[in-house]
Amino acid sequence: MKVLLVEDEQKLAQALSKGLNLEGYTVDVIPDGKKALTRISLHRSDYDIIILDLMLPSMDGFEVCKEVRAMNITIPILVLTARAETDTKVKLLLAGADDYLVKPFSFAELNARIRALLRRPSETLPETLEFGGIELNPSKRKVTRAGKEIPLTLKEFGLLEYFMRHPNQVVNREDLLNHLWDFNYVGFSNVVDVHVKNLRRKLDGENGDSVLETVRGIGYRLAE
Repeated sequence: MKVLLVEDEQKLAQALSKGLNLEGYTVDVIPDGKKALTRISLHRSDYDIIILDLMLPSMDGFEVCKEVRAMNITIPILVLTARAETDTKVKLLLAGADDYLVKPFSFAELNARIRALLRRPSETLPETLEFGGIELNPSKRKVTRAGKEIPLTLKEFGLLEYFMRHPNQVVNREDLLNHLWDFNYVGFSNVVDVHVKNLRRKLDGENGDSVLETVRGIGYRLAE
């Protein structure tokens, strides 16, 4: 899953980003309301959830919420606010926020709120994804094939989950890079190919059959 974190308090943003990374999320951080709105409007398909601070430079969380919903963008929005007044909470929900969290909060609660939002009907996934004899449980971060557990790195797990959410579809390298690496990534260009190669090696059956195909010049496809 990929998160857009809109937070101008640098230490908090760093702490949340680090914690979310450890939970297996890819995180982009933007400290400014207007810049965040531009990012969302241009790259709406890249993100699974937006974590939005209420008080931001150039445009506050209320306005960002309203503008996002005015563009018919349905990505779940979780607002972080230091204001606990009932009218503030009501105003946030009316502006288009799906949920809010009052500061200070525990990371465990934030993580639970994120998981709850991602389970809502518009974004729902079954508890266990199944394809080609492979079973993937996102909440337990567990993958099995033919009843045998397959240990994967966070990036390999993220790749497999993305493929299993788009079965039998050709997924290009750019989509994978955009969804599983943050926008500050400046590593080597074949990083996707390396991780897919390692994932394929772990998934391949004993008879050498592979459910992960290479579509030459484009990307990859998970196919039976």
